[in-house]
Amino acid sequence: MDTQTVSVPRTETPTTTALKPNALGVMGILFFVLSGQAPLTGIAGAAPISVAMGNGAGTPAAYLLAGIVILLFSVGFVAMGRHVVDAGAFYTYIGAGLGRTVGAGSASVALAAYCAIQAAMYGLYGATVSALVADHTPLDLPWWVCALVTMAVVQGLGAAGIEMGARVLAVFVLAEFGVLLAFGLVTLFAGGGPEGLGAAESFSPSAALQGAPGVAVMFAVASMFGFEATAIYGEEARDARRTVPRATYLSVVVVTGFFAFISWMLISAHGASKAPAEAREALASGDSSGFVFGPVADQFGGWVDGVLPVLLATSLFAGILTFHNSANRYLFSLGRDGQLPAALCRLNSRRSPWIAGCVQSAAALVLVMPFALAGQDPVLTLFSWLSGLAVLAMMLLYLLTSVSVVVYFRRRREDTRTWNTLVAPVLGSMGLAGAIWLILANFTTLIGGEGGTAAWLVLSVPLVMTVGAANERVRRRRPNTPPPPVDRAA
Repeated sequence: MDTQTVSVPRTETPTTTALKPNALGVMGILFFVLSGQAPLTGIAGAAPISVAMGNGAGTPAAYLLAGIVILLFSVGFVAMGRHVVDAGAFYTYIGAGLGRTVGAGSASVALAAYCAIQAAMYGLYGATVSALVADHTPLDLPWWVCALVTMAVVQGLGAAGIEMGARVLAVFVLAEFGVLLAFGLVTLFAGGGPEGLGAAESFSPSAALQGAPGVAVMFAVASMFGFEATAIYGEEARDARRTVPRATYLSVVVVTGFFAFISWMLISAHGASKAPAEAREALASGDSSGFVFGPVADQFGGWVDGVLPVLLATSLFAGILTFHNSANRYLFSLGRDGQLPAALCRLNSRRSPWIAGCVQSAAALVLVMPFALAGQDPVLTLFSWLSGLAVLAMMLLYLLTSVSVVVYFRRRREDTRTWNTLVAPVLGSMGLAGAIWLILANFTTLIGGEGGTAAWLVLSVPLVMTVGAANERVRRRRPNTPPPPVDRAA
């Protein structure tokens, strides 16, 4: 197996193809990660389904289990990040251990995952904003008009530079975190809902294993999507050797703790014995967010009913902007490494990859408009289908990265810490393999579609990886292809 890394030496990279250094600290990277999680979207969208169709009141335990698996994965992920720093993150890491061909295939999967999740969020965002406009103005805008306008705004913010994006995201993330955290703390200090706090009903082994725990774990893992952005911004981080590991561990702990705590308080507010039935009722009504918004409004008053839909829209916007930045940095890295046209690594005066950003925005347009032209429901089709596809693709990348970490350090011996480079990655791989099995077993439920649609979406992941690997093989056989780049050390 060819094990050369698909990257170039940092010291030899021309300034025209180097992203802006020292632009982000730990908190800046953390806000990009948290906005990718879209906390309010994750709670309002995933928690009701998990409670209704998964393990009921044991949903908080599923978040903890998912967090442990991702934390184990992060140990090897961070160890690799100390030796390989690149905006391509996953594909560079996978290529370092498993070879350029597998790395190139994984790059296609990563790019597809980020573009798919962003397009999915445009569907839910467009529907949410369209409803808000209709409620507060005489206008009746189609959802896709809201999505198109936002694509232009996101493109502008992405081109304005990484610091501008971080500032915008900080405002949105703090707002949605603040409301949900305030609700959780007030409920906690009030002693919970009608049945008390119900800690045993949510965190005991019997609670975790009741009902369909696989469905709950599947949605919990899906809620972790986007934390790997810590490595994507390594080139733009201040003191990447310290900043990226701290941001990675902090993001996993914060996200896990937040989702577990808020879901616990929601169940407590409804009552552990009543929560599953009330979640199913919310799903049947067509507005699952009512399971979340109702208890928050009960706690703070009716004015929250007008604020939370706005925060849901800003939560989705923050996620869209985050995945735009992640995808265009993948395109930038692929262009710099010769996998795609070199024009993609062209930077503007703010050292932002604006050509890559334009291509990413065009990809979003291509993914979104067929659903608009066909008159499809943006939530039941665009959001559900593409978010399910993105989660499956990302879980595959996590698994390949964990395997690559073990192979890389067994061959190079650059880091001899057994826990960091062997034990934790192997345990993480086992957990991730189990998560992938759960996702595949419940994929039709995850996308809310039919078996045929689910099969096509699942098969598209290996297809995309095969196309990326084949492109790398063809590229290397061209007579004028430059010699393969060497490893980039941190």
